[in-house]
Amino acid sequence: MKLWGGRFKKKESKLMEDFNSSLSFDKKLYFEDIKGSQAHAKMLTQCGILTEEEGSLIVSGLTSMLEDIEKGDLTIEGEYEDIHSFVEVKLIERVGEVGKKLHTARSRNDQVAVDMRLYSKKKALEVVELINELQNVISKLAEENPFIMPGYTHLQRAQVVTFKHHMMAYYNMFGRDKKRVLNAVELMDENPLGCGALAGTIYNIDRQYTTNELQFKKPVDNYLDGVSDRDYIIELISCFSILMMHFSRLSEELILWSSKEFNFIEIDDQYATGSSIMPQKKNPDAPELIRGKTGRVYGALISILTTMKGLPLAYNKDMQEDKEPFFDAVDTVLKCISMMIAVLSTLKVKKENMLNAVKSGFLNATEVADYLVNKGMAFRDAHGVAGSIVLYCEEKNKAIEDLKIEEFKEFSSLFEEDIYEFINYESILKRGIKKIMQ
Repeated sequence: MKLWGGRFKKKESKLMEDFNSSLSFDKKLYFEDIKGSQAHAKMLTQCGILTEEEGSLIVSGLTSMLEDIEKGDLTIEGEYEDIHSFVEVKLIERVGEVGKKLHTARSRNDQVAVDMRLYSKKKALEVVELINELQNVISKLAEENPFIMPGYTHLQRAQVVTFKHHMMAYYNMFGRDKKRVLNAVELMDENPLGCGALAGTIYNIDRQYTTNELQFKKPVDNYLDGVSDRDYIIELISCFSILMMHFSRLSEELILWSSKEFNFIEIDDQYATGSSIMPQKKNPDAPELIRGKTGRVYGALISILTTMKGLPLAYNKDMQEDKEPFFDAVDTVLKCISMMIAVLSTLKVKKENMLNAVKSGFLNATEVADYLVNKGMAFRDAHGVAGSIVLYCEEKNKAIEDLKIEEFKEFSSLFEEDIYEFINYESILKRGIKKIMQ
């Protein structure tokens, strides 16, 4: 059964029917479609467009349908154009001719718009909830491992930091991601139901009623915009893309740190795999997959941007192509957050290996220059002296802090015994913490 067809002389071809159908993917919207339909039916009853008996019958029919779908007694399948057609046809089968009145004062254009907003908001809030959990895991991991490690620029050892400080950088990144998603939800929290196809309806409906029923902040201001807007999908996938970029950077570090060349961490066996040919291998597949799936989410963003860029107002069938990229992007993000939570919850941090990397990396060279500046030397000259000391230490295979005071004085008479305390790594970190707390 089609929801249209009165003005057509020829039957839709099977090729077009299959090409046009979206049921295979928009069936994800069954919950939102039924809830939106119930709100619409209640509003029609409230406004006297349906009788109390008609409204009650439609709402109860939709309730029973939702229960059957979630119990598995009703399977969403068959030759239906979309989830909206499936729900309406199945409703008519349950409640009879009165089911045909459900679509009064409504178009599939505002119907799908409300479905997608409800679904997008629900999924976005699921992402926020998981980000909260991830931040808690990062915070716990950081607190439990406040160990000294090298900080890097250009992937070269630069200055001493702590593993805690390094991980809390990601905590902050994910905090911004959370704010971005919540801001997108705030912007999209408007009800398009009542916009009709593009210009509203002649029926005396109550848009505020459905807005309250569906827990939107307000009705949309403009009918044309209400049915043709997909900014919220673009914005959410954009937020997800930035989130995945942060995941990819973290994944890259976990992959590097778990290699024998770094050997700073060990990923739990549960989240690694082996080689079919090399028995010694332990591959960091979980972070590698997260890094790889980042491109998949980026692809979803480019897809929806390209789809929307040339569309005139209001609704166009092209907009059916918004769903699969969004569904895939949000599912990918939710899976990646869950996997990163699992990886970080079981991560083993190797304190001694990180400390050894610090000692062999001349990570207190900047402090040598700062020491000389404090003694009155110009920074550019102090920078040159510190560089010369690094060259000397490389030739002698020594750490800076292992030099004797006589060796320091060969480079500058300004060096005194207090140099050792100044370039001690723990002292360096304490001074840094004190500056942060000021």
